[in-house]
Amino acid sequence: MGKTKVVIVGASHGGHQSILELLSRYGDRVDITLFEAGDYVSFMSCGMELYLEDQVTDVNDVRNFRPEDFPQPNVSIKNNHVVKAINSDVKTVTVTSTSDGKTEDYPYDKLILSSGVTPHSLPVPGTDLENVYLMRGYDWATKIKAKLEDPDVKHIAVVGAGYIGIEAAEAARKAGKEVTILDVIDRPLGTYLDSELTDIIEAHLKEKGVKVITNAQIVEFSGNGAVKAIKTSTEEIKTDLVIQAAGVTANTEWLKGTVDLDGRGWIKTNEYLQTNIPDVYAVGDATLAYSIPARRKIPIALATVARREARYVVKHLFEKTPEKPFGGVVGSSALSVFDYHFATSGLNSFTAKRADVLVRSSFYQDTLRPKYVPEENGNPEVSIQLFYDPFTHLILGGAILSTYDVTAQGNVIALAIENHLTLENLAEADFFFQPGFDRQWSLLNLAAQNALGEEPFVE
Repeated sequence: MGKTKVVIVGASHGGHQSILELLSRYGDRVDITLFEAGDYVSFMSCGMELYLEDQVTDVNDVRNFRPEDFPQPNVSIKNNHVVKAINSDVKTVTVTSTSDGKTEDYPYDKLILSSGVTPHSLPVPGTDLENVYLMRGYDWATKIKAKLEDPDVKHIAVVGAGYIGIEAAEAARKAGKEVTILDVIDRPLGTYLDSELTDIIEAHLKEKGVKVITNAQIVEFSGNGAVKAIKTSTEEIKTDLVIQAAGVTANTEWLKGTVDLDGRGWIKTNEYLQTNIPDVYAVGDATLAYSIPARRKIPIALATVARREARYVVKHLFEKTPEKPFGGVVGSSALSVFDYHFATSGLNSFTAKRADVLVRSSFYQDTLRPKYVPEENGNPEVSIQLFYDPFTHLILGGAILSTYDVTAQGNVIALAIENHLTLENLAEADFFFQPGFDRQWSLLNLAAQNALGEEPFVE
């Protein structure tokens, strides 16, 4: 019996994990071919800020893997190969090599789509001007790095105040540039955190010299050949470089009419991560992922999601109907914003409303350690927000922020959500106490007790 031919589309987290799982579970019984549209395999855009701030060994190390990391004879990794179509009737994919323009059909027995997303360019005049950049991928990373080191580039404008935009703004400011960050919504990081936390971050950005413009309606990037300004509906901002970090679009245009997509182009899958085409699976950023707290499928573009989905798909690759469906994900992430660090898990007010989930929130602030430790000796303030079902008290989300790195507490919140814990469970959960690290009641205990309306703990 011949080897099973497994074709993977996309070399990012989902594609990488798929290869690891296939080799681990099936060894040389599978013949693996991975197609990557880009030249570079496979840059980690989430590591771009570290590269821009000279905190990595080398730009060529900021990647998931190198093709030579898989020397096995049953693994073939083909970069500069764009998959154009799925021919489900004969179980082949049509692939064009961008190196020589040659198009071929490759057979598959199993096909895993991990096609990812493309950064969104604003639909305004001037995006084709010189020095209007995007914030994703190896090529853009090296171009931005060169501009940060160019003394003639003095003013940088960042469009989009999500994670990527904040990272771009911080890297540019640390490089000594005058930085303006603009967003169409009313506060930076507004889709990730509620206002109690974004108020702290926005004030800190301004303290660090970043100009923050919210509710910005950008109408044009202007300049003669190269960009010189951003025009909004109310003002003109001088700039030598524009970095666009204004969202992403699923790389699924080529799938239209073949694979079922929703109205925004996200790949639809069933509870087993199978598409509407037999033996074709989809994982990662281009899909709708099942959210445990939202109890429905929503876009969750995180490396952790792609890897968990790929692990599940490969584990059940040869089962027509797996014994159990994919369990879903919480959706957790973290970010540093100059001196502050935060982690968030599950839902917040914005994502809950978008998913039509009723939540109640509570906000709690306290010191990291007992009150008898002064702030200058390492006892900063910590802010915690919890989101929960108002009727059952199930924990559906949470975020924690401080100048001290408490982001690991976000993993505790994620476990609470995944394991369907309530406020009452978290209020009494048994965590360690040592005054060099924590409180007699953990801060998460205290945040849950506060949400339940209990008398504040005084030490």
